[in-house]
Amino acid sequence: MSSDDVLVRLRGVSKDYRSLRPLRIAELDLTPGRSVAILGFDQAMAEVLVDLMTGAILPDSGEVISFGTPTSAIAGPDGWLATLDQFGLLTDRAVLVEQFTVEQNLALPMSVAVEDMSADVRARAAELAVEVGLAGDLQRQAGVLAPPQRARIRLGRALALGPKVLVAEHPNATLDAADAATLARDILAIVDRRRIASLVMTADHAFARAVAKEVLVLEPATGALKPTSTWRRWFS
Repeated sequence: MSSDDVLVRLRGVSKDYRSLRPLRIAELDLTPGRSVAILGFDQAMAEVLVDLMTGAILPDSGEVISFGTPTSAIAGPDGWLATLDQFGLLTDRAVLVEQFTVEQNLALPMSVAVEDMSADVRARAAELAVEVGLAGDLQRQAGVLAPPQRARIRLGRALALGPKVLVAEHPNATLDAADAATLARDILAIVDRRRIASLVMTADHAFARAVAKEVLVLEPATGALKPTSTWRRWFS
């Protein structure tokens, strides 16, 4: 695999985040079209990995390269924002504006003028709503929606700027099994259609299998990411 094909690369990464043990990732490459789900990350660990990949924090050891640039070499706030814009982050940390409509929430990554949005922004918000299954909810307030619709607003916002990598932190955590399964299928279909990379962290084996073509399990002591078939053999 050519290094030019790799969007995000981690090698020998370790980061202490005041937990029982540091986060360790021995090796991970995200390439266009690769969809990966990882088991073994709690919420705090997932946040640390996202922050490492986006350059918000630096590893204690090892190297993170995002879109051809080591995160340690990202120059200033403008450089960091340019890197961040290439990630679509699906996370509950993305705050929804409860009094805004679905349309306005979807438009926020593109414009702050959501109370008098341009025709172009309105059209793009409508396209996103169709893509994430919210076409019938555009004019509803976010604050009255149930968890499945709220998760889809966050998915739409994560996709709004055309990211090269979609990263999701436990996107099924507030959903029941049926809603989680539907969301997983839709995420995988979107990733395939857009031909982007995806990395989904979850504690749910069924959701992991549905949302990604490849499921890995973190070995915390070494940072190795093992296929689930290997993990099952260890514990059988």
